[in-house]
Amino acid sequence: MRLYPEELDTRGLSPITLAFVGDGVFELMVREHLAASANRPANALHRQAVSMVCAPAQAAALEKILPHLTEKELAVYKRGRNAHTARTGDDYHKATGLETLFGYLYLNDETDRLHELFALIAE
Repeated sequence: MRLYPEELDTRGLSPITLAFVGDGVFELMVREHLAASANRPANALHRQAVSMVCAPAQAAALEKILPHLTEKELAVYKRGRNAHTARTGDDYHKATGLETLFGYLYLNDETDRLHELFALIAE
């Protein structure tokens, strides 16, 4: 569910811009998952969310969904993974690729696919 009615051409957006959106999408999905799984104090929810959105956790999440990606999704992920970022390290590159993919899917209004992939991560 996008907040604007017109179509957005995501092909013209940089992978870092897609990752910027995907970071928020992924965190919101984590928060939704945690809220649905149990009623906990806010500080406990926050700690658990932080542990799921850090680069090592996102890299592990990527490994779970990697075999399930389509060719197009894999290409989007690789664009993000290979993008130049201020951070270095394999986990950060994988996390950026994951965020790029989530941003791409969200901006292309592919929310069903986002939920499918997140369900694999949450298993």
